[in-house]
Amino acid sequence: MSGGYNSPGATGGGSSYASRSESFSTTEKEEGGVGSIPIFGGDYKKHDEIKNMLDSSKDNLKLEAMKILIGMIAKGKEASDLFPAVVKNVVAKNPEIKKLVYMYLERYAEEQQDVALLSISSFQKALKDPNQLIRASALRVLSSIRVPIIAPVLMLSIKESSTDMSPLVRKAAAHAIPKLCSLDPEMKEGLMEIIEKLLKDKTTLVAGSVVMAFEKVCPDRIDLIHKNYRKLVNLLADVDEWGQVIIINMLTRYARTQFLDPAKFELATEENEQFYTETESEEDSEEESGSDEEKAKSKKKRKKKVEYKMDPDHRLLLRSVKSLLQSRNASVVMAVAQLYYHLAPKEEQQLIGKPLIRLLRGRREVESVVLTSIATMSVERPSLFEQHLKNFYVRATDPTHIKLLKLEIMTNIANEANVHSLLREFRAYVNFSDRKFAASTVQAIGRVAVSISEVTETCLHGLMSLLSNKDENIVGESVVVIKKLLQLAPKDHKDLIVRVAKMVDNLTVPMAKASILWMIGEYCNFIPKIAPDILRKSAKSFPNEDDIVKLQIVNLAAKLVVTNPKQTRLLSQYVMNMARYDVNYDVRDRARFLRQLITTENNADEEVSALSKYAKKILLSTKPAPVLESIYKARDHWQLGSLSHYLNTEANGYIPLPDFPDEPPDPSVREVDEEYQTFYGSKTESKQDFYSSEEDSEEESKSDDFYSEDSEESGSEEEESEEDESEEEDEEEEEDESSDDAQDVLKNLRKTFKRPTEESEEEDSEEDSEEESEEESEEETSEEESEEEVPKKPIPKKQHQSNAKPKKGQENDLLLLLDDPFTGGEATPTLPTGGGDMLKPVAAGTESPSAGKKSSFDIIYPVVIPSKKYELLNRISGQGLQIHHKFTRRSHIYSKKMLAIELEFTNTTDTTINGISIGAKRLQGGMSIKEMAEIPQLAQGGSLSATIAIDFNDTLQPAKFDICVSGGRKYPVQIDPHVGELLHAVNMSEESFLYTQERLSGLCESKCKIGLEDSDLDKISKSMLKVANLGPVVCVGAGVIRLAAVTFSSQSPVLVTGKIKDGQLTLIVNCEKMNIHSILMKEIKEVLS
Repeated sequence: MSGGYNSPGATGGGSSYASRSESFSTTEKEEGGVGSIPIFGGDYKKHDEIKNMLDSSKDNLKLEAMKILIGMIAKGKEASDLFPAVVKNVVAKNPEIKKLVYMYLERYAEEQQDVALLSISSFQKALKDPNQLIRASALRVLSSIRVPIIAPVLMLSIKESSTDMSPLVRKAAAHAIPKLCSLDPEMKEGLMEIIEKLLKDKTTLVAGSVVMAFEKVCPDRIDLIHKNYRKLVNLLADVDEWGQVIIINMLTRYARTQFLDPAKFELATEENEQFYTETESEEDSEEESGSDEEKAKSKKKRKKKVEYKMDPDHRLLLRSVKSLLQSRNASVVMAVAQLYYHLAPKEEQQLIGKPLIRLLRGRREVESVVLTSIATMSVERPSLFEQHLKNFYVRATDPTHIKLLKLEIMTNIANEANVHSLLREFRAYVNFSDRKFAASTVQAIGRVAVSISEVTETCLHGLMSLLSNKDENIVGESVVVIKKLLQLAPKDHKDLIVRVAKMVDNLTVPMAKASILWMIGEYCNFIPKIAPDILRKSAKSFPNEDDIVKLQIVNLAAKLVVTNPKQTRLLSQYVMNMARYDVNYDVRDRARFLRQLITTENNADEEVSALSKYAKKILLSTKPAPVLESIYKARDHWQLGSLSHYLNTEANGYIPLPDFPDEPPDPSVREVDEEYQTFYGSKTESKQDFYSSEEDSEEESKSDDFYSEDSEESGSEEEESEEDESEEEDEEEEEDESSDDAQDVLKNLRKTFKRPTEESEEEDSEEDSEEESEEESEEETSEEESEEEVPKKPIPKKQHQSNAKPKKGQENDLLLLLDDPFTGGEATPTLPTGGGDMLKPVAAGTESPSAGKKSSFDIIYPVVIPSKKYELLNRISGQGLQIHHKFTRRSHIYSKKMLAIELEFTNTTDTTINGISIGAKRLQGGMSIKEMAEIPQLAQGGSLSATIAIDFNDTLQPAKFDICVSGGRKYPVQIDPHVGELLHAVNMSEESFLYTQERLSGLCESKCKIGLEDSDLDKISKSMLKVANLGPVVCVGAGVIRLAAVTFSSQSPVLVTGKIKDGQLTLIVNCEKMNIHSILMKEIKEVLS
């Protein structure tokens, strides 16, 4: 959009606009916005001046005013006050003005309905405009007026536009259908007729939009898809990415209603058919010796395995979407992956592993959605991701929710082969500073111990070692998991029960304490001497305990009464009396119930007295071991990648996945009539049926043969192996990637030679139709232009194939040629191998078990990125060229030692500035600059951003260089570094921090005291983070702030400590470079004083 705005014919507008350009660019700089032209950041309060421009008789002024308004809308600014002035220009003859007016009206038509209604006649007239963009825009504006009274008018407009010559207008009609349906649901039947007609459209531009309308209006009318199924599948590769996602999701639900579940059958390949043939005689002999029912079952089972063969349309869908796994768009890849997961046989689902791993390189949002889907898939299909285990290793810089998702996936794909490496990873994760993640790691260890019996003992001993951890949450979670594991075989772990029972006095986590009390009561026979003493101590602290602990104390008292009444009867009565008057009604009810159950004396109720005889069996009955399973197992009924799946709750507009049918539906419903034979429109057809083409004589064969995956030959050649099929697919993909010249040669070649197979004929028809559609779209865009094909000399087919087809033994499926799994980023901790001490905790606070007491840290993203900009070259010195710079606090891609600095160039003149580059550099020793690429031109009033990299060599010396402009002009500038911007924020444990601080004492330390008016630690730490790029360190003690960083160039540690006592802050800064710690101390002191 900026290119159009800066065009020479669009920037004229009189001196009044030129005089305002300087103020506009200045305001933009203050607001921090970067636009392509200064009017985007102008003073929006001067609406009167814009209104005068809109009321002017000059088109150039109106055009500039509309550009200002569209710029305001693009930046989220309010511009509805000028709606009446804009509406008057819908009759403008200038098409550029009219397009911008319609863009504005589309945004505000729903808010200003009364005024918009006055121009309906103009919109209807615009539907007859020769310009297709005007017609499409008019329909969009008309559908944006949410007034029920215009529903009939909108219905007629949609019907007329659905038969328009331009695919762009038909696309706009498809988008207007859901809007009209929500405005007037009574018109749904008429809209479905339009959808049915638009579904026959052969243009790729319309396909995605009409499927979207189908999903919004009538998603249950799958009968509308039958005849168009094969066309949509074959058009899928040429549709835009947004349309691909919509169509794939729709086809997933359609296929679930029309095809059998391949997971319930074995594909009848050549090998298993031969196997059943060889063993048929053996099975027949077994059937003779069995009963009649067994004979019938055996025959039915063998018949089911042999006769099942995937529907050709089912196979066509899987083949068509396979190539989209290489798409650059993450949504498309995710859509194909969910289709394969829900529809493909198990052995073919291996294809989706690598593409999903590739998506983990993307943004955090994409990574989170993909990991959630992988977590669900790994529950039922762990083999899909077992070979990619290392890609799920957790980094210290990952957010907590990403860490938890990766931990869930690693737990799901754990098996006997990788369990030992997983447990070594878990050992490191337990000591992470993220306590929520560390606690979840303990739970994951318990799940691994339950699922893999070989390591149950190892995990149990490792969890026992975690009971000595300094973190109470880790200890509490370990006790809960140990309790669940002990239920599997309590008799084999009596010593562990004794050891855990003795820890009850030291625990403060309610859940952990309740778990221990439950174990003591459940296995009181194993500890007859310890259990009464624990009841005595628990009774003493009963009033101060949490409700969950009180309930377990009452249970313990009841169980000890029935097993050891001599020592515990009085204690039990004491506990029951206290529980009887507790404030929590659950505790009171539990006490009354158990008192009646265990008391046999003075009990007048005969039924209760009889029940008391079985109190021991009731209370001490064998409890089933708890089932530890993934929380993502409950999400398998959602469609993968959907919002409902991500949130685990049904979102508005979600269409549930249907179940597979028990019997295959009739495949003849997808047989196409003559009007469905071709995929694209023909140039020679009439305007009335412009997007339906005549049939070629070569396409009059049956659709079953057209879509069949078998070859034309019979006998043994009819059943080709999967390797031959993959070779053909490789040829097709390589042909698609060939040059344009080769494509033209092939097109002429196909007119001369006939392909020997039907599968090749299908490829011919698709590529020929693509050529026709391209010519059709070019004719619709410019009716006056015509194309003339230059005949080319045909090249024999065999010669082309010999160049395209790889050598034997070197053939690879293009889908497997994805990038290597993501292993970049921070280094994964190197974990030592071990046996029984696999889960033994390492030094507290270290992220890597091999770190020991050495200083260890991980570079993280900046916690705070300052938005302040500094002037590098003012517009007076730069003769109209103004430059500002901003510190990004990140290293440049060219070198980790270089700081990335963003430069913003603004042209405040009324002429274009050409050839902006960096010239001579005047740097101190050890400093270096990586210059930016030359800016060819900067339009008048325009702004551009560029990034340079500077290595300041950990000094505070300025970086001096020249900014050169074409014409020989040079402007000397310099960038003065700030000490806080020369640092990398790091993630460091408290132990590593203290160890490093001990080494950096004496001359490497600056110390001062600052009086504080507000002792809020959060405010103080935020102020420090604004001054310097520091990373917070998790501290155990209260009233202490610790921040850590390293310098860009030499990676020297920089430590900042703040201790608050009696309203004073003791500030300590440590660094081996004296200029760093002394100046950093001064800057922090100035901010806090």
